[in-house]
Order: sequence, then C-alpha cells, then structure tokens
Amino acid sequence: MKVESSIIQNNLIRVQTLNYGASLFEVYHKKKRINLILNLGLKKNYRYTNPSVGSTCGRYAGRISNSKFKIAKKKFILNANEGKNILHGGKVGFSICPWKKLSQTKDKVVYQLHSKDNDQGFPGNLIVNCTYQVRNKYLIINYEYKSDKSTHVNLTNHSYWNLEKNKNHMIYNHELKLNSHKYLEINKNLIPTGRSINVKNSIYDFLKFQNIGKKLVFLINKKKERKFKGFDTTYIVKKSPRNFVGSLKNNNSNIQVDFFSNLPAVQLYSAQNLNYGKKLFPYQGICLETQYFPDAPNKKNFPSTLIKPNKKYTCFTKIKIN
Repeated sequence: MKVESSIIQNNLIRVQTLNYGASLFEVYHKKKRINLILNLGLKKNYRYTNPSVGSTCGRYAGRISNSKFKIAKKKFILNANEGKNILHGGKVGFSICPWKKLSQTKDKVVYQLHSKDNDQGFPGNLIVNCTYQVRNKYLIINYEYKSDKSTHVNLTNHSYWNLEKNKNHMIYNHELKLNSHKYLEINKNLIPTGRSINVKNSIYDFLKFQNIGKKLVFLINKKKERKFKGFDTTYIVKKSPRNFVGSLKNNNSNIQVDFFSNLPAVQLYSAQNLNYGKKLFPYQGICLETQYFPDAPNKKNFPSTLIKPNKKYTCFTKIKIN
C-alpha cells in the first residue's frame, strides 16, 4: 500500500499525518515556523521497520516479559522481538502497519486498523481507531478500541520531540517537568520488577523544571560501570483535575508543550538508542509516551490492561502547544 499523508490545521498549528503507523509526520508551530517532532525524511521510509518515529505503538506499547501472559489460565505466546521479551507489539507492530483513513475534515483525521486474532500472538480480532484533531492550541490524540475476545491492549504515540529550530541540535537544552512522585524500578532487561521508587532526592526527580542535558551527563558519568545511556523510565502520573502529565520547554525557541492524559503512566525515553542512517541519531529527540505500565499483563498490582469482549475502550492525550 502507498504511503499517504493528510494535513489538518487551524490558524496556530499544522499537523501532517501518515497512514503507515497512523503516524505524526509533522507538528508545525505556525507562529514560530518550527516543526516540533522528528521524522524519517522520505515518507516511503515509513513502510519499513523504523524506531517508531511518530507512530502509534501497539498492540502493546512497552515491554512484556518473556513474551507471554495468561488470560483465564490460558497461556499466550507472543512474537518476541527484543531478546526473549516483546517490545511495542512485536516484529510487526502497529507502527509499521498501513491503517485505513476513515474520514478527514479540516481539523480532524481518523485512522482505523483491524488486527486479526493471533496477530503477533495476541488473542482476539481487535479494531482500533486513532483520531488526531487540532483545537485552538491543542493537538488531541484519541484511541478507541474493541476486541471480540479478552485481550491486553496498551496504545501510545511515539513521537520524538525536539523544540529547537535546528533539528541537528540534541535535546540537552530542553527542560522537563513531570507530574510524578514515583517511577517503576526495572531489571537489567528494562522489565519492571513490580516495585515503585520515590523520585525525591534522586536524579529521576522532575517535579520542577530540570535541564535534561545536565541530568544525562550526570547519569552517564555516574553509572558508566552499568552502561547507563539515558532515560527509559516509566513514571506513575499523579492524578489531577486536568489530567496533567508534564511539560517540555526550550528556552532557545521559547516553545513549551504541555501534556494531559487519562492514562496512568508516561514513559520518558531520551532516545539514546535512536539511529536511522544519517537522518536520526542518539539524544536528538525526547519521547513522552502516555500509556499503561509495561508488563502489566504479568503484574497483578499494576493497573490492568485486560479488555473484555465486545466492549469499547477509549483513552486520550492532549498536547498544548505554546
């Protein structure tokens, strides 16, 4: 299938999307004349395996340990793609699948994907709608999904944000604030242990705006013996009336983006493993992936990602662009 793009816009924001991966290709700040996210350059590149640049990740964003889980005592074996674990839905995840465009208006576009029973090992025929809409200063991402069998679903948008005009600049001059007092402890394979840790008095504290570059330099130097390269950390979002998740800003461009979502966590990824030819390189962008917890199907104490047959589920993320 051909890679097709769509443009939605208002007087403040122009957003270009692609059918492959239901991806964000461009989030353009009209006043500042800056595209705020990274992309793969040529649109045809989205037909092939890539670092989920701007894409919708599924069926299950994040990792599931040992690529398996049980539902009602029945074991399901998934399509491992990161050692013995599965990441972002498997070898053929949603991020490289062609989605059907259902509808489009000036300010809204809707994509749909049919994921068949046993796709990458997941049970159930799953239908997912991904809606992008611009409203005033907001880019709104909404997911609706339904399966004919009990299954696990965790969807997120995997955009790499870079608020600099020159995209060859790394994210070191960005500042980040997160509405989170706790993050998930992980093992050497980046799988949650089931334990959460308070950010207080630690390098993981983003309760107030913190310079990302200073944190990364400190962590890399301090934890060199553990081969620490950057953040790939799940933060538990504190509940708030407006569903505030966090804010990213850059003082060079004087742009700030604020994230709001009804999902319980946000994955902070500092793109230390980003590599796509000569186009993309480590630390060139930062991901703030609103989602459920990684490995929730195997952790009873985590918020459940299990969905019941023939019941519609929804989740949203709103991004305010200032």
